[in-house]
Amino acid sequence: MKKFLGEFREFITKGNVMDMAVGSIIGLSFKDIVTSLTNDIISPILGIFGGVDFSDMKWVIGTKVDPATGAVVENSINYGAFITGVINFIIMALIIFLMIKLVTKVGEISKKLAFKKKEEEAAEAVEEAPAETTEDILKDIRDMLKASAKESKPKTRAKKAE
Repeated sequence: MKKFLGEFREFITKGNVMDMAVGSIIGLSFKDIVTSLTNDIISPILGIFGGVDFSDMKWVIGTKVDPATGAVVENSINYGAFITGVINFIIMALIIFLMIKLVTKVGEISKKLAFKKKEEEAAEAVEEAPAETTEDILKDIRDMLKASAKESKPKTRAKKAE
């Protein structure tokens, strides 16, 4: 049980889980804004042009009288609320799509800028590096050959001592 709790604590404190929690909270808050936009702005405008207010659309499938109050209670299918929900979904999907496109575009631009900066730094490094002459290259080859020759010499003295 202790191991399980430790694994759970590690999981819950990872950055991805925390980011997801923050995103969910912001998403829920944003949902209220989109719902208000649909109910308070879009539906009335569509009602003006189309003569229909989605929020009040329903199909009454039965009525009954409440014996305690004597009021008529409707049993209805509120398809207007469903249409409003679909509009909310479409608006949310469009906004998320636009946000993802924006983030992707910003990422591409930053990658291009980083790549360009690396190319410029590499070009500057090449320009700043002193050009090696043939003489310098030959000296390096000579030094490598000397070092190689020292390493490959047989140890004949050790054999004679035995």
